[in-house]
Amino acid sequence: MIGFMHETDLARLAQQIKQWGRELGFAGVGIADGDLSAAETGLLAWLDQGFHGEMDYMAAHGTKRSRPDELVPGTIRIISARLDYFPPMAADPHAVMADADAAYLSRYALGRDYHKVLRNRLQRLAEKISAAVGEHHFRVFTDSAPVLEVALAEKCGLGWRGKHTLLLNRQHGSWFFLGEIYTDLPLPPDAPEADHCGTCQACIDVCPTQAIIAPYLLDARRCISYLTIELKGSIPLELRPLLGNRIYGCDDCQWCARGTALRRPPHWRISKSETGSTMRGCWNCLPGAKPISTNGWRARRSAASAMSAGCVISQSRWATRRPRLPFRPRSMHT
Repeated sequence: MIGFMHETDLARLAQQIKQWGRELGFAGVGIADGDLSAAETGLLAWLDQGFHGEMDYMAAHGTKRSRPDELVPGTIRIISARLDYFPPMAADPHAVMADADAAYLSRYALGRDYHKVLRNRLQRLAEKISAAVGEHHFRVFTDSAPVLEVALAEKCGLGWRGKHTLLLNRQHGSWFFLGEIYTDLPLPPDAPEADHCGTCQACIDVCPTQAIIAPYLLDARRCISYLTIELKGSIPLELRPLLGNRIYGCDDCQWCARGTALRRPPHWRISKSETGSTMRGCWNCLPGAKPISTNGWRARRSAASAMSAGCVISQSRWATRRPRLPFRPRSMHT
């Protein structure tokens, strides 16, 4: 049936796909072609400068990351979907980070494991497409393969790349996950959105470790998300005092980015008294599996206890028994 579809049929299908996406809970769905040549140039330059640190996987797949048809042969379009992740409870994040008896976790790690939620919804969307047009070749990705998800989402108008390197949306900031369906359907691609950052550089100025060394350029080796999640060894001594009570990722550049002000900032508080065995019980009782694995939480609990007590975290335990985490920090997404 695909071979007999005219342009008007494909345009109608594209609109139907977006409607199905909304029904499945996606905040936005867009369609991009596979030309990422501009993004590839930037990625290679970033890798050449060593800004990826110990994230060897960023360079491990050659050009498959920036050439979708090499990752999945036959791919000509990418359906990109946006899923908001704001947690239900809200409070002032600055008050949390100023509280010596609290520990701060990145907002994206507070809900259910987004890999499962996002993948299931994308799979259902792909199955709806198959039911409408017949068999077509597709692959679903949720931060699980070498995919330039921000570049793809930018191409199809889901937002624009902010100076902090994350995708920005005028209504929702950068508080969302991205997932993709690689397909061989010749759907009409969407137009990209214009950059709305202008002269603003609030995200650059607010970064605790000055990891955003220039607009749209992140040195991951200084990023708190990298230091508390990706780094296998000890956090450099000169950066430790800058972490404050951030024990798992950092959201500072997202709080000040344009679009964020339209939403009330959420938080989920870990108290000093809860960093012991009681905390693990509370953690496991929260609905849904968390992106942080049980082993990961065990290490973070020790870090939270040390940080709440005002100790310097050497990460010696993290270096000797590094927990396997099911995801990468969002600040590293390219």
